Amino acid sequence: MFTLSEIAPETYRISVFVPQINLAFNHFLVNDDEPLLFHAGLRGMFPLLREAVARVIDPAALRYIGFSHFESDEVGGLNEWLQIAPQAEAVCGLVGAMVSVNDYAIRTPKALAPEETLSTGRHRFRFLPTPHLPHGWDAGLLFEETNRTLFCSDLCVQGGDREPLATSGFIERCREDLIAGEGGPFAGATPYTHRTGDILRNLAGHQPQTLAVMHGSSYSGNGGQVLTELATVLREVLGPAES
Repeated sequence: MFTLSEIAPETYRISVFVPQINLAFNHFLVNDDEPLLFHAGLRGMFPLLREAVARVIDPAALRYIGFSHFESDEVGGLNEWLQIAPQAEAVCGLVGAMVSVNDYAIRTPKALAPEETLSTGRHRFRFLPTPHLPHGWDAGLLFEETNRTLFCSDLCVQGGDREPLATSGFIERCREDLIAGEGGPFAGATPYTHRTGDILRNLAGHQPQTLAVMHGSSYSGNGGQVLTELATVLREVLGPAES
């Protein structure tokens, strides 16, 4: 089962909830002249995601498949999408292309340099490198500048089967989930480095109006403020202990 919700103009959240781990996996389809899917999804979810995409567009018309970093829920189904969409290309950062995607994907990806933009017609995406945030050296996010939507990957994680779009109480949920996660098997999933705060403040400076979140509700409102508050939360929960 999946839910399909429009969270920003022409931007659709495809959510698959996995009750066994109490976590939703969200994928985002931007319907444009050259449609873009952010998160290829787990390979095992591909048939379900293909059905969801078909509710909006012909899956064969996909032009780009984006993701933040090389992880199974972000790229597991990439080659399945490339097989059914003959013009599709993976979109990632230069590091991701060099260390993983060039070898993994059945077609050469489109590698974006820092701050490089990609137009899909009515929408323009800017690639923002975010090394080790949320995970991995190769991490980066896409910021859709037309409607100011930031595709956040694993930032702002919230467990449970959440509503598609939240407008209040959002950062409190993120804090609670982060604290709970540090006591479980995925503790340490998000590293905290001396650059974490600066990266989040740079993202906040783009003043996103929608945060498209992979796990949990997306957010509509002052996204810059949320990201600034997230920097504080990560420092408090994950930062070095005061001496």
